[in-house]
Amino acid sequence: MQAVINVALPVFGVIFIGFFTGRIRLLGRAQSEALNAFVYWIALPALLFLAMARTPVSGILNLNFIGAFLGGILAVWLLGSLLGALVHRADAGEATMQGMNAGFSNTGYMGIPLFAAAFGPARGLPPASLATVIMSVACVGLAVVALELTGSRNRGVLPALRDVAVALLKNPLVVAPVLGVLWSWAGLAVPVPLATLLSLLGAAASPCALFAIGLFMAGQTLRTGLGEVGWITVLKLIWQPLITWGLAATVFPMDPFWTASAVILAALPTGALTFVVAQRYGVYVERTSAVILVSTVVSVLTLSLLLAITAPQFPAG
Repeated sequence: MQAVINVALPVFGVIFIGFFTGRIRLLGRAQSEALNAFVYWIALPALLFLAMARTPVSGILNLNFIGAFLGGILAVWLLGSLLGALVHRADAGEATMQGMNAGFSNTGYMGIPLFAAAFGPARGLPPASLATVIMSVACVGLAVVALELTGSRNRGVLPALRDVAVALLKNPLVVAPVLGVLWSWAGLAVPVPLATLLSLLGAAASPCALFAIGLFMAGQTLRTGLGEVGWITVLKLIWQPLITWGLAATVFPMDPFWTASAVILAALPTGALTFVVAQRYGVYVERTSAVILVSTVVSVLTLSLLLAITAPQFPAG
């Protein structure tokens, strides 16, 4: 319970303040876009680069974590797509987005701040950063390729793969941690002025990212398809962490902290990047927005419970 009071309540409190600020129209769409741009292009990349540059490579590239976390994503993605196709007669594009909504965790805007608060930056950021790269590379890449191949444009595999590669090279949440890992691998120390600059920028990442989630949610509404949104939310918040835990316990054994990290990160609500993909391809836009809203609200309970169980075992250091 202490972990809920000390970690979960402040984290969700910042989200609520962002939501309330948007609802009373103190801040609007223009401010939301500016804040998101600052978080996406500057604050989070600074935090991720510095964290990775200061962490030994052996402490970052945990192959069993990648196997369990990615395996949980793919299993739930496949299950969500199959349920959408069989139950709702969804076409290929809609089924792709149903699977993505079920498997895409909000590791960047929620996972990183949550782990920094719960476990401390030194211990918490490596798994959260690695999960963010997996989400950006594997999940977005898979969704874009699938939507390109099943959409009306259907330009073929190579153009789709080229688009994915270009998008990843432009994604600061991929580039920054990869550069940090390379910096660490080279054995270079981060100069004090650069470290201070990145620390100042990175310190703004967590509160701004959480506030941006709330501000985004303030503009979302629930209209139709609540049953559909409901089962996708159940897949995301319950089945994905359960499957991830099962994989970590049997196929990809890890030390207790990395196992707990994989499960918590799998239990995060659906990330807003799914909405960006849905908008770009004009597929499943409204219900993607609803899944983000509902899963984030419900995760107040599920994540708080999970943190109450796991966080006391790994005090912030």
